[in-house]
Amino acid sequence: MMNMPVLGADRARFADREILDPASVMHTAEGSLGPEDDGRALQSGESTFEFLKDGEVDLGTSIMAVAFDGGVVLGADSRTSTGVYIANRVTNKLTKIDERIYVCRSGSAADTQAISEYARYFLDNHRMAYGQAPKVATAANIFQQLCYHNKANLTAGILVAGWDSSKGGQVYSIPVGGAMLERPYTIGGSGSSYIYGFCDSYYKPNMTRDQTEEFVARALSHAMARDGSSGGVVRLVIIDESGVERKMIPGNKLPYGPL
Repeated sequence: MMNMPVLGADRARFADREILDPASVMHTAEGSLGPEDDGRALQSGESTFEFLKDGEVDLGTSIMAVAFDGGVVLGADSRTSTGVYIANRVTNKLTKIDERIYVCRSGSAADTQAISEYARYFLDNHRMAYGQAPKVATAANIFQQLCYHNKANLTAGILVAGWDSSKGGQVYSIPVGGAMLERPYTIGGSGSSYIYGFCDSYYKPNMTRDQTEEFVARALSHAMARDGSSGGVVRLVIIDESGVERKMIPGNKLPYGPL
């Protein structure tokens, strides 16, 4: 049966390709479908993602870090996307930098992984030079310097959080561009835009560890339900004087799901 042309349909649009030619939904073509177009699939070599620049990776994420009375809780979703594909649905976006310092990574996965390796190297040297664990502020400043001085070449949003004997639990936000802010809690990634109101309403200073864990899990679940680029499972890292504990909440056990 011949495909009937649809007035106003445009093969460059994902939604139109999904309806008109699902077998070639990832292909794009020049111009609109018209009477002269019989809806043929593109030949080999014609496929292109016109909505992405050459080499561009379209990413999304939801990350969060909250200080509580005696420590911090970090959380993140686990979805990594490449263009319109989900490249990894169980990514670990919470990276250990030192014994009691972790970071949440958003932006380009390659950029944030490289920065984390550099920061870990510098902090290892710091530990050997001074004979003691680095402070959370030291780690945050290293990340800030790396992000700021390479801001033209990086897409990296970093949340640095941890515990040290000087100031206890601390949270630092380093958005794209290399600024640095110490905050009682901070959120990042594409999913964060959906939960600013939720966080403003439900955050309370001096929460207990259990309250903070629940707050992070619920906030990230809301973000994942609303943001198409976030999803998978929720990973948590709890850091206090006693050490580090990691938790994972499966996607079917999240406290809030899609409507």
